Amino acid sequence: MAANPFLGVAFHWLGGLAAGSFYAPYRRVQNWAWEVYWLVGGFFSWIIAPWVIAALYTNDLPAVLREAPVRALGLAYFWGIMWGLGGLTFGLTMRFLGMSLGMAVALSYCSAFGTLMPPLFAGTLGEKFSTPSGHWIGAGIVVCLFGIVVTGLAGMSKDREMPEDKKKEVIKEFSFRKGIAVATLSGILSACFAYGLNAAAPIAEISARHGTKVLWTGLPKLCVVLLGGFTTNCLWCLLLNRRNGTGYQYFRQAPRRATRPRGGLLAVAVDAPGGGTVVGGPVTVDAAAMRVPMLSNYLFCALAGVTWYLQFFFYTMGETQMGDYQFSSWTLHMASIIIFSSLWGIALQEWKGSGRGTKMKLALGLLMLILSTIIIGYGNYLDAQQPLDQSIVQAESPIS
Repeated sequence: MAANPFLGVAFHWLGGLAAGSFYAPYRRVQNWAWEVYWLVGGFFSWIIAPWVIAALYTNDLPAVLREAPVRALGLAYFWGIMWGLGGLTFGLTMRFLGMSLGMAVALSYCSAFGTLMPPLFAGTLGEKFSTPSGHWIGAGIVVCLFGIVVTGLAGMSKDREMPEDKKKEVIKEFSFRKGIAVATLSGILSACFAYGLNAAAPIAEISARHGTKVLWTGLPKLCVVLLGGFTTNCLWCLLLNRRNGTGYQYFRQAPRRATRPRGGLLAVAVDAPGGGTVVGGPVTVDAAAMRVPMLSNYLFCALAGVTWYLQFFFYTMGETQMGDYQFSSWTLHMASIIIFSSLWGIALQEWKGSGRGTKMKLALGLLMLILSTIIIGYGNYLDAQQPLDQSIVQAESPIS
């Protein structure tokens, strides 16, 4: 099947929509600690959904993984673990810089490293950007990074316009130096997902040889990379369960009265990109005043987890349509996430009361992000047309 970059962009937009929307069902979970509903939802995100969907849409999944090179499996799993660490440190970025500035800094690093490092590792970075299509894609990446920065500046303006008491409520421990350091670490580690997918490329090739359609060949890769992410997040959540005494919540209602300590670095965790931060003081749980709807909690967590997974389900589909410039998929993914996350924020009136200048910055940032996806799509389109153009020239040439 020939590459179709504009279809690929559409898939990446669907992935961004899923990533920007997945947290909504978690808001309906009642009286569960963050670590409880995150691990329950994560089990659907990182284990159930990837393995079930890969089994349904690909051929001979167990055989494909058995035939995969040990190096590819190991690297994919390792980069998945590193990506999981990036997601957890993202919470500290929000803690020290706030959502707006923290998101802009972390995702800028994540976008740049996740896009540029795979071809750099392969030694093809200069070659990729030396062609006309490469020039367009490079320009799109630059526009995307500027769009992320402008969107972050809009968020900073919104923060400045908030009352002083609200600022302290949102960013109690603001520290620019600590925040920049942690955001840099978080952004770089969060980009490891792209490295994991790149390392798992042989798995997709084996899946194709087993007769899997090109569009679905990336699904087995997700099984391995997400297993690494599950390892990191599972250990973290279990550690929080032990520290906070919340392990019982998976199975039963709260005890008659229990106090669980919250706070410190251990109590801050969030998925990157786009999640919720948990910071707080001691919480006293009174079972008489708190009833846990166990069934609905599990259902909402399942919905959130599957929705989260869909971002990478569509990501791997879009990746198959980007031809020789698959690495540009990561930029498209980041841009789409910010676009749809911002649109959700507008729909939920999070920008209500912001000044005209702030709203103009937000609009400009979103337009730049949308433009970047169009530019990158066009660059990939030029690359996809190149073999066709060459074949036409050869057919018209009088020299046989």
